[in-house]
Amino acid sequence: MTAPTGSVLLAGAVARLRAAGIPDPQRDARRLLAHALEIAPGRLTLVLPELVSPAAEARFAAALDRRAAREPVSHIVGLRGFWGRDFRVSRDVLDPRPETETLIEAALSAPFSNVLDLGTGSGCILLTLLLDRPGTAGTGTDISAPALAVARENADRLGCDGARFVLSDWDAAVEGRFDLVVSNPPYIAEAEMPGLAPDLAFESRGALTDGGDGLSAYRAIARAAPARLTPGGRLLVEIGPTQARAVSAIFAGAGLETVAIRPDLDDRDRVVEARVAAPGT
Repeated sequence: MTAPTGSVLLAGAVARLRAAGIPDPQRDARRLLAHALEIAPGRLTLVLPELVSPAAEARFAAALDRRAAREPVSHIVGLRGFWGRDFRVSRDVLDPRPETETLIEAALSAPFSNVLDLGTGSGCILLTLLLDRPGTAGTGTDISAPALAVARENADRLGCDGARFVLSDWDAAVEGRFDLVVSNPPYIAEAEMPGLAPDLAFESRGALTDGGDGLSAYRAIARAAPARLTPGGRLLVEIGPTQARAVSAIFAGAGLETVAIRPDLDDRDRVVEARVAAPGT
């Protein structure tokens, strides 16, 4: 039997993923075919008329099976793009998402020399900040050893030698102060979990929810921040779009002053920026 061309395989894949309810079947099918062919996605159009080897066809079929079962494309190919770089991801970490780039933009809007990333996961926030500000250094903490293994792999892949990673419950195993503290903590309330997209079932549950009201991480960060921030240092946390008022209140109770609430590109509240409140305020 004659081997199929890439175009034929792609057309069949799009139809299959559409039938499985995948939101953007064309995009996902193209990404998975490029992965199966072991080429850069940007080269796919050039090779679509060519015949596909049995080995590549088998890889593509296996990838389609996984995507039809709602496993994220990033987990199948092992990479997720963020701030212009590819980060290794797995079930042990939260996939980097475009809305988190709001936090990156806010962090880069002012100088810093050392960063503490609480709950670092894949390391995408910490590594992005250090790579975009050469000469800076930082520490990423996580309570998950498998997550830290992913972060360290990303640091090695991206050539970031200013990052260190510490197994820690928030800042418990960290010493010293930092002029920038950042975090994208688990902020989805347990009651909201059943309504999430099916793809999220493949991501680390501990990176998505605290198993309660979605605010416990901010309480822990608020307790930690005053002892970890240098005078004038900044705290930046990602939040859910309805949590700005609650998070600001938690911070105020810990002696932190909210100085900005930053929206994402969809104009939803996404980042709270705070500092240690000055005496008398």
